Amino acid sequence: MKLQQGLHLAYCTNIHRGETWTETLDALERYTLAVRDQVSPGKPYAIGLRLSDQASRELAHPQTLLKFQKWLEQKECYVFTINGFPFGRFHGTRIKEKVYAPDWSSPERLEYTNRLFDLLAVLVPAGVEGSVSTLPGSFKEFIHDPEQVAAIRQNIRRCAEHIERVAEACGRELHLGLEPEPLGLFENTAETVRFFSELRGERFPQDLWRRVGVNYDTCHFAVEFEDPRLALEQFRRHAIRISKFHLSSALKVIPTPEALAELSHFAEDTYLHQVMVRGSEGFLMRYRDLGDALREQTSQRNSGEEWRIHFHIPLQSRGTPLFQTTADHLLGVLDIIAEQPDLCSHLEMETYTWEVMPPEIKNRSVVDQLVAEYGWTLEELRVRQLAAGIP
Repeated sequence: MKLQQGLHLAYCTNIHRGETWTETLDALERYTLAVRDQVSPGKPYAIGLRLSDQASRELAHPQTLLKFQKWLEQKECYVFTINGFPFGRFHGTRIKEKVYAPDWSSPERLEYTNRLFDLLAVLVPAGVEGSVSTLPGSFKEFIHDPEQVAAIRQNIRRCAEHIERVAEACGRELHLGLEPEPLGLFENTAETVRFFSELRGERFPQDLWRRVGVNYDTCHFAVEFEDPRLALEQFRRHAIRISKFHLSSALKVIPTPEALAELSHFAEDTYLHQVMVRGSEGFLMRYRDLGDALREQTSQRNSGEEWRIHFHIPLQSRGTPLFQTTADHLLGVLDIIAEQPDLCSHLEMETYTWEVMPPEIKNRSVVDQLVAEYGWTLEELRVRQLAAGIP
């Protein structure tokens, strides 16, 4: 939906199953329109679209794309951003580290992302920016040779060149957001700044620099124990654009025996739930997955002072005596947006873990869950005078 100060807000449709275009459109009709009817009836409604590689190929057929354009017009909806992180299947099976494959060293990732920009150029309305979010190059464990990183940088440059051509042809402002994530090739502010510096070292043309930036996921940066004001100031100082904000919260716990026992309910087999453990002197210990952390840490005397777990929790969750969320990081970002509304115009709520949440959290329909997230987010935006007049 359109907010004040030129901002646009949507939820990411990666919360729904759908790997083919038919399945994707069915989810939009069954769930997205039902959410729209409750949060923005009778007004233009923004969609944060997730397209798999297969769905993007099917949507790229001219007749299919034209039908979707007409569907958007009839339903008073518009697309301003696409989630291009998950390439293949994203629900109902073991995903874990496979969500990073193929990575940016491969031609398949480049072709897929270029195709998303071709689609976005047709779908995004005049006067609205278009963004695509993607993985942070690769997963750290996938990198065994410096040549892989060189290929990643080269393919990102090729993508920027493609975005430039497409943007010039369609007259839209388009940009790619690389999304730092725990244990990604670059996962925190320092590593992201270093990667972008190396990217510039590849003689990245100045006129292409505006085409590539950061998709700042508030869950990911909170898991890394980052301060949002310091992180965003570093990106500003190094002239790294913010392409999109993912509004999301992670789990944080004080690792008492009771809390660690309860955490086992979040150790599921679909997604990767990286863990950062902060020790008494600020030292961070990283674990690939929650199950790994629980196996190793519960057998030790000192389990650290605080755990942060990459498990996206509903934005409106208030926490429990054992678990809290990192909503404070998200709210810190909203404070900064209120101060600097031209920092980034794209806001996307992303709680894709709905299917795998423990029953005590997953206690409503997905539509009701999304409506509640809109309610929480819009209230916080209203407090910051960014959503006046939005019901």
